[in-house]
Parts: sequence; C-alpha cells; structure tokens
Amino acid sequence: MRRERWIFVAVAAGLTAAALTLGGVLHESSSPAAAAPGSPVTRATPGDTAATVTQLQTKLRSNPDDASALDSLGLAYQQRARETGDPTYYTKSGEALHKALALVPDDLVATSGLGSLALSRHRFRLALVLGRRARAISPMTARNYGVVGDALVELGRYHAAFRTFDTMAAMQPGLSSYARVAHARQLLGDVPGAIAAMRLAADAAQGQGEAEAWTHVQLGLIYLSVGSYRAAATEDRQALYVFPDYALALDALARAEAGLGRYGQALRHEQEAVNRIPLPQYVATLGDLYATTGRPRLARKQYELIGVIQRLLVANGVKTDLETALFNVDHGIRLKASLALARRAWHERPSIDGDDVLAWALERTGHCGEALRFSKRALRLGTLDALKYFHRGMIEGCLGHREAQRAWLRRALRLSPEFSVLWAPVARRALR
Repeated sequence: MRRERWIFVAVAAGLTAAALTLGGVLHESSSPAAAAPGSPVTRATPGDTAATVTQLQTKLRSNPDDASALDSLGLAYQQRARETGDPTYYTKSGEALHKALALVPDDLVATSGLGSLALSRHRFRLALVLGRRARAISPMTARNYGVVGDALVELGRYHAAFRTFDTMAAMQPGLSSYARVAHARQLLGDVPGAIAAMRLAADAAQGQGEAEAWTHVQLGLIYLSVGSYRAAATEDRQALYVFPDYALALDALARAEAGLGRYGQALRHEQEAVNRIPLPQYVATLGDLYATTGRPRLARKQYELIGVIQRLLVANGVKTDLETALFNVDHGIRLKASLALARRAWHERPSIDGDDVLAWALERTGHCGEALRFSKRALRLGTLDALKYFHRGMIEGCLGHREAQRAWLRRALRLSPEFSVLWAPVARRALR
C-alpha cells in the first residue's frame, strides 16, 4: 500500500526540532499481541502520584466545584490505574472528569481526559467521539489528534489514523507523536523505520522517569517482534535502570528471556511483574511459562486468577472481549462461546488484531473457509507478526493446503523462532 506522507514528515520534524517535548499524553493499549507499541497513555503530573491524589482530594473537600482540581484529579486517577493495575481508579477518574465537565461544558482537559479514559477502557468508538469533541474545542492542541488517531487505529481505519498522526507530528514533534509514528510504521511492516522513530521518542523522554522507561520497553517490543531477543532484553534492562521495578519492563524482559531459552529467569521476571501489577496478560504469560516448563498445577492456578481479574476490569467499565476470546481460544476454553465472543469483539474493534483473533477462533472451531478470509484481512497492512503468520499457517492446514501451511509456519519461525511459548513448538512439530 502507499506509505502515508506523515511517515516522512514526522521524522524530518523530529530531526530538526529545537526542543523535544512531551506533546500530549500517552495511552497504553492492550491489543491481543500485548500492548501495541506507540499507543498513547494518560500521564498525570510527574512525581508521587499518590501524594498528588491526596492533595487534590483535600483541596476539593474545601471547594468541591473547582473544575481545574477535578481535571487534575481525574488524570491523576488514570495514572494511578497505570501504576497499580487497579481498575477502580478508572471509575474514580470518570466521576471526577464528568463532574468537571458538568461545571464547565467546554472543559478541554476533562473532554480529552475522558477520551483517554475511553481508550484505556477499550471503548474506542466513544474515544473517537470524545477526541473529536476535544479537537473541536481546541484544534491546535496536539494531544486531541492523538486520541482521535488511536481510536481510529483500533477501529481499523488506518488511512484516517495515519493522516491524523501526520497532523499531530507536524503540529508538535515530541514523545507522543514520535511514538505514534513508530507504531504506525510497525503496522506497515517498516521495522527499521519504527525503531528510528521510537529512538527519537526515547531521546525526547530522557530524564522523564516512567516515560523514558516506557520508550525503551516499546523499542524492546519491536525487537522482540522480529526475533532480536538480545536487543530486546537490553532495552528492557535499560528501562528497569531508568525506572526500577517497572512492571511493563519486567513482563517484556521475561518474554525476551524466554526467547533466549532462559526460562528460569523468564519465570522470575514475570512473577515480579505479576506481583507489581496483576494484569491479565502478565498472569497469562506466567501461566504459559509454567505450562511450558512442566508445572501444570501452577499454570492452572494462574489461569484461574485471570477470570477474577477480568471480572474486576469489566465491573469498572473495561471491555475485555477480544483479550478474553484470545486467551480462551488459545487454551481450549468454551470454544463455541469464545467464537461468539470473538465475533462480538470484532464488531466493536475491527482492527487487524480483531481480524486475527476472529480468524483464530474460527479455525479452532472448524470454520476454516471463513477463517481464511479474516486472516487475509489481518495481514492486509503488511505487518510483520509471527503469531499472525502462525495462525494463517494453521488455517491453511485446516483447509488441507499443506504447502501453504508449511510456507506460513516457516515464515513465522524465520521472523521470530520463539514467537510464543505455546505455539512456536507446535509450528516446529508441524514442519517435521
């Protein structure tokens, strides 16, 4: 497909910018492939977020109609959700920001903050509406374009998303725009370009604690996606040096260590990540590592915990259909119901990840012809993704296309020989 203009414009702007700034907010997406690199996440005031929350709560007790304090508290709650993994902070954030908006109907911070909250809750259509509303309030505020573009990516509207990121990058080069450029380039299969853009993001984030660590994790995930496990581990360790005990980096490092065959270290790092923040994707990876190393009882214990965490997320407004469907299909849990869940998730999130999860659910339930159609959609951007290649290979095998099956499985293993602790061994066995 034709590469969008922003791919060139953003990097040119980055190379000549006199000052590199945090041009808006970052939002951590959780695509089925684990956290889409470059997605923006909401950030509160740097420093001790818990103390900031306490100070703002005290201020609001004496003046409950202080819209500015409510804005700040709403964003601080989102940061606490990131730091702790506790989704009840999403509910608290929504309450604070909605109250601010009731006091000041055109409140830009509240509107864009609710857009970021909708992204975190995987409510992408709502995020698009709120992002566009914030953009209408302030067309020259770059972060509004980030919310709009992120929502468009998750809704599978890639050309529109890339144009939006182009505008954002031209308007305000910096961490947020560079990270989005990196993610978009990776979606288009341009891994060297993605690395170059994420390095600009890392440069822009120097000295910013978690933000700097986040960029190193994203670099590591790009390397991980193409089987460069040592380079991935180096970036993850740098993230931990910058921001010790960072759960996102511990999880990424565990996967890099597993790629290198160091399962003992992988288990240790993943357990540390789960101890810090028990997110479903971390717990699932820990369970898979236990299963791979011959400890099924410990694996089952982790898998049972996932259901509890997912129910807590849903209770606090987070849509988990796509992630739940993928986990269930991977682990052979209620396959018929999981296919229905994957279909519902695809309608809400018709991205290449939604296509891929639905394709995989269809293959696992014997709907191989329909699975092939969605697998082709999942690969339509030219994304280099070994797991998607593996799914395509299994679908071709389901259809009796043995040569095509072998070609796709070889392609997956060439790209990333240890792309999955569950499925890379299956791919190798199928090629014997």
